[in-house]
Amino acid sequence: MPGGLLTQTNHVENYPGFPDGTTGFDLTDAMARQAERFGAKLKYNSVTKIVFAERNNHLALDDGSDLDAEAVVLALGTRHRLGLPDEKRFLGKGLSYCATCDGAFFRNQPVAVIGGGDMALEEALSLVAFASEVHLIHRRDAFAATKILADRVVAEPKIILHQNSIPIALEADEAGRVAGVSVHSSTSNEHSQIVCRGVFVAVGVLPNTELLENTGLLLDEQGYIKLADASRSQTNLPGVFAAGDCADPTYRQAIVAAGMGAKAGMDAARFLAEG
Repeated sequence: MPGGLLTQTNHVENYPGFPDGTTGFDLTDAMARQAERFGAKLKYNSVTKIVFAERNNHLALDDGSDLDAEAVVLALGTRHRLGLPDEKRFLGKGLSYCATCDGAFFRNQPVAVIGGGDMALEEALSLVAFASEVHLIHRRDAFAATKILADRVVAEPKIILHQNSIPIALEADEAGRVAGVSVHSSTSNEHSQIVCRGVFVAVGVLPNTELLENTGLLLDEQGYIKLADASRSQTNLPGVFAAGDCADPTYRQAIVAAGMGAKAGMDAARFLAEG
């Protein structure tokens, strides 16, 4: 289906034009139908191989067919780095990957954040405005985040630190919703359960760019697509453009990805028009 990770967001509160919010699925479905109304032809296949050549890019698809294109826009998205076994079972039932998107659903309830980098600490700090308490679970004794963020987290009275704690499993209530997190302490070698109604997994995302390795297209050390100019969508290869989270390790928001898609479409059209 179109939409990538956005389709996994139960309620999108921060996309312009939806004062009452919408679901990620409905938003991306509307985008696809709008594109089709203007002549886009959607093919639901996986690309198995790409060979880039100026104005003669070749794409092999998993159904055995091929596509040749003068211009290519890469909008490959990202996938969540999983933090717990069986966590997909709890999607929409108290588990989330985005505090900005879903934090308001847990007003005056205890929540937990799993992770120790900038993303996790930012999630924990944003949840303070909604939750009754925020449990921050990190498997090491020191955060991998910037010092200013770590200092703010330590100073926040609503954030309870669980360092040297390895998350083992999510606990469910009778309705199958999140009721807590079981953790193992690497210092005491004991198990315990943290009671919470929401769990935010913030151990990072991975760009879906493995397909691009050894194609001549430049990726950074994390696997994100490098743009030749940060204000444009052009990659290092002529006629190859990139948009969305696969080229954005910083913002990772739907509205930012949509804006990048608009730039990529315009840049590709201009490239084709220039012949």
